[in-house]
Amino acid sequence: MTGTAIPPTPTATAPPPDAGPRPLTRSIGVFGGTLLTLSCLTPASSLFVVVPPLLGDLGTGTALTIALAALLCIGVALCYAELGTLVPSAGGEYAMVGTLAGRFAGWMMFVLSFIIVLIIPPIIALGTADYLHAVLDIDPQVAGAAVMLLGTLMGLLNLRANAWITGIFLLLEIVAIAVVSFLGFGNAQRPASVLFEPATAEPVNTVTIIAGLAVALFVLQGFTTAVYLSEEMRNPRRTVVRTVLWTLGIGAAVVIVPVVAIILGAPDTETLVGGDIAAMVTSWSNTGLGVFVSLSIALAIINAVIVMVIQNSRVLYASARDRAWPQAMNKAFGTVSHRFSSPWVSTLVVGVGGAALCFAPVDTLSGVTSVVVAAMYLGVAVVSLAGRRGEHREKPAWRMSLWPVLPVLIALVLLYVVTQQAVLDLLITVAVLALAAVYWLFYLRPRPADRWVVTVPSE
Repeated sequence: MTGTAIPPTPTATAPPPDAGPRPLTRSIGVFGGTLLTLSCLTPASSLFVVVPPLLGDLGTGTALTIALAALLCIGVALCYAELGTLVPSAGGEYAMVGTLAGRFAGWMMFVLSFIIVLIIPPIIALGTADYLHAVLDIDPQVAGAAVMLLGTLMGLLNLRANAWITGIFLLLEIVAIAVVSFLGFGNAQRPASVLFEPATAEPVNTVTIIAGLAVALFVLQGFTTAVYLSEEMRNPRRTVVRTVLWTLGIGAAVVIVPVVAIILGAPDTETLVGGDIAAMVTSWSNTGLGVFVSLSIALAIINAVIVMVIQNSRVLYASARDRAWPQAMNKAFGTVSHRFSSPWVSTLVVGVGGAALCFAPVDTLSGVTSVVVAAMYLGVAVVSLAGRRGEHREKPAWRMSLWPVLPVLIALVLLYVVTQQAVLDLLITVAVLALAAVYWLFYLRPRPADRWVVTVPSE
């Protein structure tokens, strides 16, 4: 491992105002953090955008695969909770890894997180047109780009205001999910035993389910947003862990219950693997209710994009504060609005960049994202093994039980999941990391004193 990424002091502090960006404002607690984090996990958009392809691949095995992913995510959440309270930074994964495992490891983690920053919002946004079809016929790529730009405008506002806005949208999507669950269970066509005997047109084997875990992790991805918001949370060493665990528990339940209802209520296997949930709702009820659910889903997608832009802009802001780029870029990405206390340049970069990616092939975006999510969780699990050694042993933080056994088991499972992904998706990810390593070698590594210096703001 390389040298530590922060000076060996009891608590690293943010640079003074003349040496870096203005600090973010601590304005939210567990409730506001949970609303924002749940909105980023966005159960409705995960259910209605990411789950349908899983239904096509796994059929009746989809609920089992997501449940296994949720169990895996419990271990991941505990790793995030410990490291997120040990290193409460808007940099999220890269700040945690950089602090504990060195500058190069932190840089690689930043690149993985930045891939997610750019790719996941447009993937979600591209699903909007399918659910606006009931009232408006629009090209999916145009609709996705428009949603990204709307999310960008909302992301420029004050964080507390967005917590209430996204909370209202979240309530609406929970209502839509409840309607789908009620109708699915009320029109059950098959016994619950099919959940444990996975099949599409033919039986699904164990290897297929394990390969599907990466996409299932993508379905639940978002519960870790709390660590990105830690610089804007009051008393982060308590609120971060509560927010992470509450969000995962609520989010997993809100996704798995309707998935079970859909599997049991689909009229036949062909309809199930087709994944058209809005059409199923209409067949179970009437056109009016189908339109209501479709529009609720569209609003849920917009809600998800808003929160993702908020989260992801904080990652870019933190990288500027930690001087990952040439000085002009650091100054721009680190600019914070005096009126709304938001990193507005970083928000524009993330949002407009996501709008452009809406015109890229969605299958490639989804495949690479599944690989990167699993790889990032793997990195956090491995690095959590270093969180109790040396100077970090005595630092105040929430500590998980079953350490170090739990992180080791989580890391082994995730490593296997990564190796089961499509070769092309793995190659694209490796190529991006290789380019990042070149940037590290020729620009960041020769400048340890004034480039890529990971900082952790004081509470």
